[in-house]
Amino acid sequence: MEKSPDNVSNIHNRFSLTLVNPSSHYFSLIVSLIVASVSVLTIYFGYLGNLGFDENWYRLPIALGVLYLTQLLDTRFTKKKEYSKSLHSSLFGNMLLTVTLLMGILSSIVLSKDMELFFITFGILLFASFRIGIYTTTLGVSLKKAWAICLIQPLAMYLVLIPQNMWISILTEPIGLGYGVSFMIIASVWSVLTDRAGKPGMESTHKTIQAYLASQGNDFEDAEELMEQRSNETKVSTSQIKFTPKEGQKEFRMVLPGIHPGPYHPVGGSNIPYLIYKNLSSSAMIMHSISDHALNLPSRNEVERYLKNLEKSKVREEGMKCTEPVTVQINKARVTGLLFENNPLLFLSLSPYGMEDLPSYMMTEIVQYAKNRNYARTMIVDCHNAMGEEISKEDGEDMLKAAKSCLDSLITKDNFPIEFGYANTDEMDVWTEDLGMGGLGIICFRINGKKYFLGWADSNNMENGVREKIIEIFAKRDYHLFEICTSDTHYAPVKARNRNGYYQLGLITSADKLAKWFFEIAKKSEENIAEAKFEILENESDVKVMGQGIYEDYSKALDNSLKITKGFVIGGVIFFVTSLFL
Repeated sequence: MEKSPDNVSNIHNRFSLTLVNPSSHYFSLIVSLIVASVSVLTIYFGYLGNLGFDENWYRLPIALGVLYLTQLLDTRFTKKKEYSKSLHSSLFGNMLLTVTLLMGILSSIVLSKDMELFFITFGILLFASFRIGIYTTTLGVSLKKAWAICLIQPLAMYLVLIPQNMWISILTEPIGLGYGVSFMIIASVWSVLTDRAGKPGMESTHKTIQAYLASQGNDFEDAEELMEQRSNETKVSTSQIKFTPKEGQKEFRMVLPGIHPGPYHPVGGSNIPYLIYKNLSSSAMIMHSISDHALNLPSRNEVERYLKNLEKSKVREEGMKCTEPVTVQINKARVTGLLFENNPLLFLSLSPYGMEDLPSYMMTEIVQYAKNRNYARTMIVDCHNAMGEEISKEDGEDMLKAAKSCLDSLITKDNFPIEFGYANTDEMDVWTEDLGMGGLGIICFRINGKKYFLGWADSNNMENGVREKIIEIFAKRDYHLFEICTSDTHYAPVKARNRNGYYQLGLITSADKLAKWFFEIAKKSEENIAEAKFEILENESDVKVMGQGIYEDYSKALDNSLKITKGFVIGGVIFFVTSLFL
C-alpha cells in the first residue's frame, strides 16, 4: 500500500491538469470571440463560398453577440452560477467546432474530394457533446439537465450563422447527425463512468472535483464538508517551549503542532501555522513536527477546536539552563540539537538536497533512543527547508544515526543560563508571493557568552540551496545562524499556476533579499536579549484529522478517471478521423 505522501503527490499531479484553464475569464472571453470569428469565416469561405461573405458579413457580429449572450445565459444553469467557468467551457467548445470545420476542409484538399457540409452539423454536435462532459463533471449539472441545455449555445450560433433556407438541409445531414449524436452518447457514457471511478471509497468523483474547483475561488464549504465526512476523530499531542524573560519582556514560544498544515489553501488547516502564531501574540515560531498530510485538519470547525484546546496546555518541565548547539552531519543528513536541562530539542534536515515530510517511524525510534539515555522529553523539528521526494532508505538511516549521535553528544555538554532575544518582520514590508502571513522570525540565544541564531519562515518549504546561501551571508558577518526552518504553511498569498500549487521560499524572492530581511531582525533580536526561564508545555486535543485512507481513495479515483478518459480520448480521436475519409 502506498504511503500518504505518494498519494498526496499523485493528487497534486492530477489536479495540476486544472491549470489548462486560462488564468483569467477575460482571456477566455476574448479568445472565444476570436475562435468563433474563425468558425464564421471558415464556414463562409470554405463551406458556403457560393453565398459570398460580402452579403453575409453581418452574421459575424450577430454570431459574436449571440455567443456572448449565451455565455451569460449558461451561468444560470450551473450549480455555482460561475461566469468564469462558463467562459472557459465556451472557449474549449468553440475550439472543438473550429477544429472540426478546419479538419473537414483539410481532408477535402488532401483527399481531393468535394467539400462535405456534414462537418458543420458534426462540429455543432461535437460542441454539444463537450458541453455534456464539462457540465456534468465540473459545473455540477445532472446528466439529464446537461442533455437539455447542451445545444443552447452551439445551436443558437448555428441559427444565426446559416441562412434560414439551409437550416434543415444542413442540420439533417445523416452522416453529421450520426457522428454528432454518437459523440453525445460517448460523452454521456464517459461522464457516468468517471463519476463512479472512485467507488466504493468515493461516492462521486465529480462532486469532489467540483468542490476542489469551487474552493479555488475561496468557496470552500463543499470541500470541507466532503473531507470532514471522511475524517476520523483522534487524539493529537502538541508541544511548546515557552521562554519567559526575567526582565518583563514579551514571552516567546516555539511550537511543535501535533497536526500538519493542509490539505491545501484555503481549505481546513492550510493556514494553521499563522493562526497559532497570531493566537500567541505574534511571538512564536510554529515549527513543522514529524507529521504528514494524514494529520490535516479538514475544516475550519476543527481548526477552531484545535486552537481553543491549545489554551489548556500544561507545564511538564521547566528550568533555566541549556547547552550550546551541537551539529552532527552524516552524508546528506544533518541534525542540530540543544539540551534544555534534560530535554533535547532536535532539528532534522537534508538541505540542500531536500525531502518530503519525515515518516513517523523516525520520531518513534528517536524518542525511544532518548528514553533509553534517560532524557525526559524529546522534541523533534522537521526543518522542511529544501524541496525533495520522500526520504530514501539510505538517507533515513543516516538521519537516525545523526540524531542518535547528537543525543549522545548532548549528554556530555555543559549547561549554561539561558539568554535569548526574539524579533520578527511584523513591522516590516516583506510581503512576497513565496511567504505566508507570519513572515520571518529569528531567535538569538546567548549561551556561554556566544550568540547562536535560529531563523524561521512561515512558508511552504524552501528552494534548494537558499538556506545555505543565507547562512553563508550571515557567516561573512560573523553571525552564527545554525538553522532555518519553515512552517510548511499551505496558505498561498497568490494562486500559483504550477504543479505544486505554491511557491516555495526562495523561488520568487532572492536569497540575498531574504538574508537582508533576516539580518535586519537578527540585529533586533540581539537588542532584546535577556535572561529567561523555559517551560515545556504539552497538550492533547481530540480533533478530526483526514487520515491516510482519504488520500488513497482520492488518488485511486483520479487515476481511474484519467485511465477512462485516456481510453475515451484515443477512441474518440480514431472515430473522428474516420469521418475525414467519408
